[in-house]
Amino acid sequence: METIALFFLQSGADAGFFNVIVEKFNEGGPWMWPVLIALILGLAIFLERIITLNLADIDTKKFTREVQEALDNGGVDAAIELCSNTRGPVASVFQAGLLRADEGLDAAEKAISTFGSIEMSFLEKGLVWLSLFIATAPLLGFLGTVVGMIEAFDAIQAAADISPSLVAEGIKIALLTTAGGLLAGIILQVGYNYCVSKIDGMIAEMEESSVALIDSLAIMKQGKKILAD
Repeated sequence: METIALFFLQSGADAGFFNVIVEKFNEGGPWMWPVLIALILGLAIFLERIITLNLADIDTKKFTREVQEALDNGGVDAAIELCSNTRGPVASVFQAGLLRADEGLDAAEKAISTFGSIEMSFLEKGLVWLSLFIATAPLLGFLGTVVGMIEAFDAIQAAADISPSLVAEGIKIALLTTAGGLLAGIILQVGYNYCVSKIDGMIAEMEESSVALIDSLAIMKQGKKILAD
């Protein structure tokens, strides 16, 4: 903690944290800009995914109970209407299965599986690009590191002398670009893992509720068969 405090004091007693970041960014040279662009694009994708996932997320257990009640009270048509008025991938998957319910449980189950895969792809949309920026940001930082070291050795070669003052700037650029790239990669990796964790939870709920829907359809059809007999 003392080292961190000393670092900020040396950067300027009156400078805030943001000013220190800007100062170090400028000292990192032009290779900090590609790292910053990768970070901004990755954060934009992350925010878009978070908004989309939050809008798609519903209380799955409550919705499943409502669909089962609609099936019991109004039949398949009432359940379809409920699904069409509810947002989210679970409602879309349920609606696809219910629309094929009159063709049999196998057809309904197949429709649920097919639309489940489609909705899964929709939830995971953009994560490939996010993972690209996670990998790219540190690599850009390392590239800046190599450039900084080359500049340091060029200074040594031009002066024909090994002096700390000659190589300090190049090494500083190398370290700052490395730190910037790693920091960007860490931030984006945390966002990526959060998105994946949320998607996995939604998929698990979707699969569990789909099984419950198939069971409800089976019970309903069995009840109709008994009444018909």
